[in-house]
Amino acid sequence: MSAPLEKTKTPGIFRRGGRYVVVYRDPQGRQRKRSAATLAQARDLKAALRADVVRGEYRPLARTTFGDYAPSWIRTYQGRTSRGIRPETVADHARDLERDAIPFFGGMRLAETEPRTVKAYAAHIAARGLAPNTVRLALAPVQALLATAHEEGLIRSNPAAGLRIAQRIQHDADAEQAKALTAAELRRLLAELPPPWRLFVEFIAHTGLRISEAVALRWGDIDLGHSRVQVRRRRYLGNLAPPKSRFGRRDIPLTAGMTRSLWELRKQAGVGLEAPLFPSKTGAPLDPSNVFSRVFKPAARRAGVPWAGFHTLRHTCATMLFRQGYNAKQVQVWLGHHSPAFTLATYVHLLPDDLPQPRFLDHLTAPSPTDSAVDEAVERCKAPPP
Repeated sequence: MSAPLEKTKTPGIFRRGGRYVVVYRDPQGRQRKRSAATLAQARDLKAALRADVVRGEYRPLARTTFGDYAPSWIRTYQGRTSRGIRPETVADHARDLERDAIPFFGGMRLAETEPRTVKAYAAHIAARGLAPNTVRLALAPVQALLATAHEEGLIRSNPAAGLRIAQRIQHDADAEQAKALTAAELRRLLAELPPPWRLFVEFIAHTGLRISEAVALRWGDIDLGHSRVQVRRRRYLGNLAPPKSRFGRRDIPLTAGMTRSLWELRKQAGVGLEAPLFPSKTGAPLDPSNVFSRVFKPAARRAGVPWAGFHTLRHTCATMLFRQGYNAKQVQVWLGHHSPAFTLATYVHLLPDDLPQPRFLDHLTAPSPTDSAVDEAVERCKAPPP
Protein backbone atom coordinates (compact mmCIF):
# COMPACT_ATOMS: atom_id res chain seq x y z
CA MET A 1 0.00 0.00 0.00
CA SER A 2 1.44 3.36 -1.05
CA ALA A 3 2.00 6.17 1.45
CA PRO A 4 -0.75 8.82 1.71
CA LEU A 5 -0.45 12.13 -0.10
CA GLU A 6 0.47 15.12 2.05
CA LYS A 7 -0.60 18.63 1.06
CA THR A 8 1.98 21.28 0.21
CA LYS A 9 1.63 25.04 -0.05
CA THR A 10 1.22 24.70 -3.83
CA PRO A 11 -2.29 23.61 -4.94
CA GLY A 12 -2.27 20.41 -6.95
CA ILE A 13 1.13 19.29 -5.63
CA PHE A 14 1.40 16.74 -2.85
CA ARG A 15 4.23 14.99 -1.07
CA ARG A 16 4.51 11.23 -0.81
CA GLY A 17 7.57 9.96 1.02
CA GLY A 18 10.65 11.53 -0.54
CA ARG A 19 8.94 12.54 -3.81
CA TYR A 20 6.30 15.01 -4.97
CA VAL A 21 3.11 14.19 -6.86
CA VAL A 22 1.37 16.50 -9.32
CA VAL A 23 -2.39 15.88 -9.56
CA TYR A 24 -4.05 17.28 -12.71
CA ARG A 25 -6.85 16.56 -15.19
CA ASP A 26 -6.32 15.53 -18.82
CA PRO A 27 -8.36 16.98 -21.73
CA GLN A 28 -11.13 14.42 -21.07
CA GLY A 29 -11.42 15.52 -17.44
CA ARG A 30 -9.87 12.39 -15.98
CA GLN A 31 -7.67 12.85 -12.96
CA ARG A 32 -4.02 11.97 -13.56
CA LYS A 33 -0.89 11.92 -11.42
CA ARG A 34 2.78 12.50 -12.22
CA SER A 35 5.72 12.44 -9.84
CA ALA A 36 8.87 14.55 -9.51
CA ALA A 37 11.98 14.36 -7.36
CA THR A 38 11.84 17.91 -5.93
CA LEU A 39 9.23 20.58 -5.27
CA ALA A 40 10.78 22.84 -7.90
CA GLN A 41 10.58 20.07 -10.50
CA ALA A 42 6.98 19.39 -9.51
CA ARG A 43 6.06 23.04 -10.04
CA ASP A 44 7.71 23.04 -13.47
CA LEU A 45 5.93 19.80 -14.33
CA LYS A 46 2.58 21.18 -13.28
CA ALA A 47 3.07 24.28 -15.44
CA ALA A 48 4.14 22.19 -18.45
CA LEU A 49 1.19 19.82 -18.12
CA ARG A 50 -1.28 22.70 -17.85
CA ALA A 51 0.22 24.35 -20.95
CA ASP A 52 0.05 21.06 -22.90
CA VAL A 53 -3.62 20.61 -22.06
CA VAL A 54 -4.45 24.20 -23.09
CA ARG A 55 -2.52 23.92 -26.40
CA GLY A 56 -3.99 20.50 -27.20
CA GLU A 57 -0.51 18.92 -27.11
CA TYR A 58 -1.07 16.74 -24.08
CA ARG A 59 -0.02 13.09 -24.40
CA PRO A 60 -0.53 10.61 -21.56
CA LEU A 61 2.56 8.82 -20.32
CA ALA A 62 2.95 5.40 -21.91
CA ARG A 63 3.17 2.61 -19.37
CA THR A 64 5.57 0.63 -21.58
CA THR A 65 8.74 -0.35 -19.74
CA PHE A 66 12.22 -0.45 -21.17
CA GLY A 67 12.35 -4.23 -20.76
CA ASP A 68 9.05 -4.71 -22.62
CA TYR A 69 9.95 -2.37 -25.46
CA ALA A 70 13.55 -3.52 -26.14
CA PRO A 71 12.78 -6.96 -27.72
CA SER A 72 10.22 -5.54 -30.15
CA TRP A 73 12.56 -2.67 -30.99
CA ILE A 74 15.35 -5.10 -31.91
CA ARG A 75 13.00 -7.12 -34.15
CA THR A 76 11.90 -4.07 -36.14
CA TYR A 77 14.88 -1.69 -36.01
CA GLN A 78 16.04 -0.66 -39.49
CA GLY A 79 18.68 1.91 -38.60
CA ARG A 80 18.49 5.68 -38.41
CA THR A 81 19.83 6.55 -41.86
CA SER A 82 18.84 5.77 -45.44
CA ARG A 83 21.71 3.28 -45.61
CA GLY A 84 19.97 0.98 -43.14
CA ILE A 85 21.91 -1.13 -40.67
CA ARG A 86 24.02 -4.28 -40.96
CA PRO A 87 22.63 -7.50 -39.45
CA GLU A 88 25.79 -7.90 -37.39
CA THR A 89 25.28 -4.43 -35.90
CA VAL A 90 21.73 -5.41 -34.92
CA ALA A 91 23.18 -8.55 -33.31
CA ASP A 92 25.65 -6.39 -31.36
CA HIS A 93 22.82 -4.12 -30.20
CA ALA A 94 20.75 -7.12 -29.09
CA ARG A 95 23.67 -8.53 -27.14
CA ASP A 96 24.41 -5.23 -25.38
CA LEU A 97 20.75 -4.67 -24.50
CA GLU A 98 20.25 -8.18 -23.13
CA ARG A 99 23.51 -8.25 -21.21
CA ASP A 100 23.59 -4.71 -19.81
CA ALA A 101 20.75 -2.32 -20.61
CA ILE A 102 17.68 -4.45 -19.85
CA PRO A 103 19.01 -5.60 -16.43
CA PHE A 104 19.94 -1.98 -15.61
CA PHE A 105 16.76 -0.19 -16.73
CA GLY A 106 14.58 -3.22 -16.00
CA GLY A 107 10.97 -2.34 -15.27
CA MET A 108 11.52 1.41 -15.55
CA ARG A 109 8.94 3.06 -17.80
CA LEU A 110 10.34 4.59 -20.95
CA ALA A 111 8.57 7.83 -20.07
CA GLU A 112 10.39 7.96 -16.73
CA THR A 113 13.85 7.72 -18.29
CA GLU A 114 15.80 10.94 -17.78
CA PRO A 115 19.20 12.19 -18.98
CA ARG A 116 20.68 11.49 -15.57
CA THR A 117 19.44 7.89 -15.85
CA VAL A 118 21.30 7.43 -19.12
CA LYS A 119 24.39 9.00 -17.55
CA ALA A 120 24.11 6.59 -14.64
CA TYR A 121 24.00 3.72 -17.13
CA ALA A 122 27.16 5.01 -18.82
CA ALA A 123 28.89 5.22 -15.43
CA HIS A 124 27.74 1.66 -14.69
CA ILE A 125 29.38 0.42 -17.89
CA ALA A 126 32.55 2.49 -17.40
CA ALA A 127 32.95 1.09 -13.86
CA ARG A 128 34.24 -2.15 -15.42
CA GLY A 129 37.36 -0.28 -16.48
CA LEU A 130 36.35 -0.19 -20.14
CA ALA A 131 37.84 2.23 -22.65
CA PRO A 132 35.81 5.37 -23.47
CA ASN A 133 35.10 4.13 -26.99
CA THR A 134 33.75 0.83 -25.62
CA VAL A 135 31.41 2.78 -23.32
CA ARG A 136 30.25 4.83 -26.30
CA LEU A 137 29.47 1.68 -28.27
CA ALA A 138 27.52 0.23 -25.34
CA LEU A 139 25.43 3.42 -25.20
CA ALA A 140 24.62 3.36 -28.92
CA PRO A 141 21.69 0.89 -28.79
CA VAL A 142 20.15 2.66 -25.79
CA GLN A 143 20.34 6.01 -27.57
CA ALA A 144 18.86 4.56 -30.76
CA LEU A 145 16.07 2.80 -28.84
CA LEU A 146 15.07 5.99 -27.02
CA ALA A 147 15.15 7.96 -30.28
CA THR A 148 12.74 5.47 -31.85
CA ALA A 149 10.48 5.57 -28.79
CA HIS A 150 10.35 9.36 -29.12
CA GLU A 151 9.44 9.12 -32.81
CA GLU A 152 6.66 6.66 -31.96
CA GLY A 153 5.21 8.99 -29.33
CA LEU A 154 5.99 6.74 -26.37
CA ILE A 155 8.07 9.45 -24.73
CA ARG A 156 7.68 13.21 -24.99
CA SER A 157 11.40 13.88 -25.49
CA ASN A 158 14.51 11.80 -26.03
CA PRO A 159 16.56 11.85 -22.79
CA ALA A 160 19.66 10.75 -24.70
CA ALA A 161 19.49 13.46 -27.37
CA GLY A 162 22.62 15.60 -27.28
CA LEU A 163 23.82 13.82 -24.17
CA ARG A 164 27.53 14.19 -23.51
CA ILE A 165 29.23 11.62 -21.36
CA ALA A 166 32.37 12.99 -19.71
CA GLN A 167 35.25 10.54 -19.67
CA ARG A 168 38.00 10.59 -17.09
CA ILE A 169 41.48 11.03 -18.52
CA GLN A 170 43.79 8.17 -17.62
CA HIS A 171 47.43 8.93 -16.91
CA ASP A 172 48.70 5.47 -16.10
CA ALA A 173 51.49 3.89 -18.12
CA ASP A 174 49.19 1.40 -19.87
CA ALA A 175 46.93 4.17 -21.15
CA GLU A 176 49.90 6.01 -22.63
CA GLN A 177 51.46 2.88 -24.12
CA ALA A 178 52.09 3.21 -27.85
CA LYS A 179 49.79 1.10 -29.97
CA ALA A 180 52.45 0.24 -32.53
CA LEU A 181 55.39 -2.13 -32.20
CA THR A 182 58.87 -1.00 -33.06
CA ALA A 183 60.79 -3.04 -35.62
CA ALA A 184 62.80 -4.68 -32.81
CA GLU A 185 59.64 -5.52 -30.84
CA LEU A 186 58.00 -7.05 -33.90
CA ARG A 187 61.06 -9.23 -34.56
CA ARG A 188 61.06 -10.40 -30.94
CA LEU A 189 57.37 -11.23 -31.13
CA LEU A 190 57.80 -13.25 -34.34
CA ALA A 191 60.74 -15.11 -32.81
CA GLU A 192 58.62 -16.17 -29.83
CA LEU A 193 55.79 -17.59 -31.95
CA PRO A 194 55.61 -21.31 -32.75
CA PRO A 195 56.65 -21.87 -36.41
CA PRO A 196 53.12 -22.77 -37.64
CA TRP A 197 51.84 -19.36 -36.48
CA ARG A 198 54.78 -17.16 -37.39
CA LEU A 199 53.72 -16.60 -41.01
CA PHE A 200 50.13 -15.82 -39.94
CA VAL A 201 51.23 -13.01 -37.62
CA GLU A 202 53.87 -11.76 -40.08
CA PHE A 203 51.21 -11.66 -42.81
CA ILE A 204 48.92 -9.43 -40.66
CA ALA A 205 51.85 -7.13 -39.82
CA HIS A 206 52.75 -6.86 -43.54
CA THR A 207 49.21 -6.23 -44.79
CA GLY A 208 47.66 -4.39 -41.82
CA LEU A 209 44.47 -6.43 -42.22
CA ARG A 210 41.84 -6.49 -39.52
CA ILE A 211 41.83 -9.89 -37.83
CA SER A 212 38.26 -10.41 -39.10
CA GLU A 213 39.52 -9.85 -42.66
CA ALA A 214 42.56 -12.10 -42.25
CA VAL A 215 40.62 -15.15 -41.02
CA ALA A 216 38.10 -14.73 -43.87
CA LEU A 217 40.74 -15.00 -46.61
CA ARG A 218 40.67 -17.91 -49.02
CA TRP A 219 43.38 -19.00 -51.43
CA GLY A 220 41.28 -17.54 -54.23
CA ASP A 221 41.85 -14.09 -52.67
CA ILE A 222 45.64 -14.36 -53.12
CA ASP A 223 47.01 -13.36 -56.53
CA LEU A 224 50.54 -14.77 -56.34
CA GLY A 225 51.27 -13.80 -59.94
CA HIS A 226 50.74 -10.10 -59.23
CA SER A 227 51.67 -10.24 -55.51
CA ARG A 228 48.32 -8.97 -54.30
CA VAL A 229 45.82 -9.91 -51.61
CA GLN A 230 42.20 -9.08 -52.40
CA VAL A 231 40.09 -8.08 -49.40
CA ARG A 232 36.46 -8.79 -50.20
CA ARG A 233 34.92 -10.07 -46.97
CA ARG A 234 35.37 -10.49 -43.23
CA ARG A 235 34.32 -13.09 -40.71
CA TYR A 236 32.01 -11.69 -38.06
CA LEU A 237 30.35 -13.71 -35.28
CA GLY A 238 31.21 -16.89 -37.15
CA ASN A 239 29.65 -15.78 -40.45
CA LEU A 240 31.03 -14.21 -43.62
CA ALA A 241 30.04 -10.57 -44.12
CA PRO A 242 31.01 -7.71 -46.46
CA PRO A 243 33.92 -5.47 -45.41
CA LYS A 244 33.32 -3.07 -42.55
CA SER A 245 32.66 -0.25 -45.04
CA ARG A 246 32.88 0.35 -48.78
CA PHE A 247 36.46 1.49 -48.24
CA GLY A 248 37.34 -1.94 -46.86
CA ARG A 249 37.11 -3.55 -50.31
CA ARG A 250 40.68 -3.18 -51.55
CA ASP A 251 43.76 -4.87 -53.05
CA ILE A 252 46.95 -4.80 -50.98
CA PRO A 253 50.43 -5.41 -52.44
CA LEU A 254 52.58 -8.22 -51.06
CA THR A 255 56.35 -8.15 -50.74
CA ALA A 256 58.46 -10.55 -52.77
CA GLY A 257 59.40 -12.39 -49.58
CA MET A 258 55.79 -12.76 -48.41
CA THR A 259 54.75 -13.93 -51.89
CA ARG A 260 57.43 -16.66 -51.81
CA SER A 261 56.36 -17.76 -48.34
CA LEU A 262 52.72 -18.03 -49.42
CA TRP A 263 53.75 -19.89 -52.56
CA GLU A 264 55.56 -22.48 -50.43
CA LEU A 265 52.58 -22.71 -48.08
CA ARG A 266 50.25 -23.30 -51.02
CA LYS A 267 52.41 -26.14 -52.34
CA GLN A 268 52.47 -27.80 -48.93
CA ALA A 269 48.71 -27.39 -48.35
CA GLY A 270 47.62 -28.75 -51.74
CA VAL A 271 44.09 -27.37 -51.36
CA GLY A 272 41.62 -25.59 -53.65
CA LEU A 273 40.92 -21.91 -54.07
CA GLU A 274 37.95 -22.01 -51.66
CA ALA A 275 40.05 -23.33 -48.76
CA PRO A 276 40.97 -20.91 -45.94
CA LEU A 277 44.35 -19.25 -46.33
CA PHE A 278 45.16 -19.87 -42.67
CA PRO A 279 42.98 -22.76 -41.45
CA SER A 280 42.70 -24.45 -38.08
CA LYS A 281 44.06 -27.95 -37.54
CA THR A 282 40.74 -29.33 -38.78
CA GLY A 283 40.80 -27.19 -41.94
CA ALA A 284 38.07 -24.85 -40.69
CA PRO A 285 38.43 -21.05 -40.47
CA LEU A 286 40.42 -19.83 -37.48
CA ASP A 287 38.78 -18.67 -34.26
CA PRO A 288 40.63 -15.39 -33.50
CA SER A 289 39.88 -15.45 -29.76
CA ASN A 290 41.27 -18.97 -29.46
CA VAL A 291 44.45 -18.12 -31.38
CA PHE A 292 44.89 -14.94 -29.35
CA SER A 293 44.60 -16.58 -25.92
CA ARG A 294 46.51 -19.77 -26.70
CA VAL A 295 49.20 -18.55 -29.11
CA PHE A 296 49.53 -14.78 -29.53
CA LYS A 297 49.24 -13.54 -25.94
CA PRO A 298 51.79 -15.96 -24.45
CA ALA A 299 54.27 -15.07 -27.20
CA ALA A 300 53.67 -11.35 -26.60
CA ARG A 301 54.45 -11.78 -22.90
CA ARG A 302 57.66 -13.67 -23.65
CA ALA A 303 58.65 -10.95 -26.14
CA GLY A 304 58.22 -8.22 -23.53
CA VAL A 305 55.15 -6.65 -25.19
CA PRO A 306 52.26 -8.03 -23.10
CA TRP A 307 50.02 -5.13 -24.17
CA ALA A 308 50.13 -6.12 -27.84
CA GLY A 309 47.16 -7.66 -29.64
CA PHE A 310 46.16 -8.47 -33.19
CA HIS A 311 45.02 -4.87 -33.73
CA THR A 312 48.47 -3.70 -32.63
CA LEU A 313 49.80 -5.28 -35.83
CA ARG A 314 47.47 -3.05 -37.85
CA HIS A 315 48.77 0.04 -36.05
CA THR A 316 52.32 -1.22 -36.60
CA CYS A 317 51.77 -1.63 -40.34
CA ALA A 318 50.40 1.90 -40.67
CA THR A 319 53.26 3.40 -38.70
CA MET A 320 55.95 1.52 -40.65
CA LEU A 321 54.43 2.56 -43.97
CA PHE A 322 54.39 6.19 -42.93
CA ARG A 323 57.99 6.02 -41.71
CA GLN A 324 59.04 4.64 -45.08
CA GLY A 325 57.63 7.62 -46.93
CA TYR A 326 54.08 6.54 -47.81
CA ASN A 327 51.73 9.51 -47.69
CA ALA A 328 48.52 9.72 -45.68
CA LYS A 329 46.27 8.88 -48.62
CA GLN A 330 48.28 5.78 -49.50
CA VAL A 331 48.18 4.48 -45.91
CA GLN A 332 44.44 5.22 -45.71
CA VAL A 333 43.72 3.15 -48.84
CA TRP A 334 46.05 0.39 -47.63
CA LEU A 335 44.14 0.05 -44.34
CA GLY A 336 40.68 0.57 -45.85
CA HIS A 337 39.76 3.68 -43.86
CA HIS A 338 37.30 6.40 -44.83
CA SER A 339 39.69 9.35 -44.59
CA PRO A 340 43.43 10.09 -44.40
CA ALA A 341 42.85 12.32 -41.35
CA PHE A 342 41.39 9.42 -39.37
CA THR A 343 44.31 7.17 -40.34
CA LEU A 344 46.90 9.74 -39.26
CA ALA A 345 45.16 10.59 -36.01
CA THR A 346 44.44 7.02 -34.93
CA TYR A 347 46.87 4.60 -36.52
CA VAL A 348 50.20 6.38 -37.07
CA HIS A 349 52.42 6.42 -33.98
CA LEU A 350 55.69 8.30 -34.37
CA LEU A 351 58.48 7.92 -31.82
CA PRO A 352 60.83 10.74 -30.72
CA ASP A 353 63.56 9.40 -33.03
CA ASP A 354 61.20 9.73 -36.00
CA LEU A 355 61.37 13.54 -35.82
CA PRO A 356 63.96 14.89 -38.29
CA GLN A 357 66.84 17.16 -37.28
CA PRO A 358 65.81 20.76 -38.10
CA ARG A 359 69.24 21.81 -39.41
CA PHE A 360 67.65 24.21 -41.89
CA LEU A 361 66.62 26.49 -39.01
CA ASP A 362 70.27 27.48 -38.48
CA HIS A 363 70.42 28.74 -42.06
CA LEU A 364 67.25 30.76 -41.56
CA THR A 365 68.50 32.59 -38.47
CA ALA A 366 72.30 32.79 -38.95
CA PRO A 367 73.50 36.07 -40.53
CA SER A 368 74.97 35.71 -44.00
CA PRO A 369 78.02 37.69 -45.27
CA THR A 370 75.71 39.77 -47.46
CA ASP A 371 73.55 40.65 -44.46
CA SER A 372 76.63 41.87 -42.55
CA ALA A 373 77.77 44.10 -45.42
CA VAL A 374 74.35 45.70 -45.68
CA ASP A 375 74.23 46.33 -41.96
CA GLU A 376 77.67 48.05 -42.04
CA ALA A 377 76.62 50.28 -44.94
CA VAL A 378 73.49 51.35 -43.08
CA GLU A 379 75.52 52.25 -40.00
CA ARG A 380 77.95 54.34 -42.09
CA CYS A 381 75.02 56.29 -43.54
CA LYS A 382 73.78 57.06 -40.04
CA ALA A 383 77.13 58.44 -38.89
CA PRO A 384 77.51 62.29 -38.98
CA PRO A 385 79.73 63.70 -41.75
CA PRO A 386 83.37 64.38 -40.74
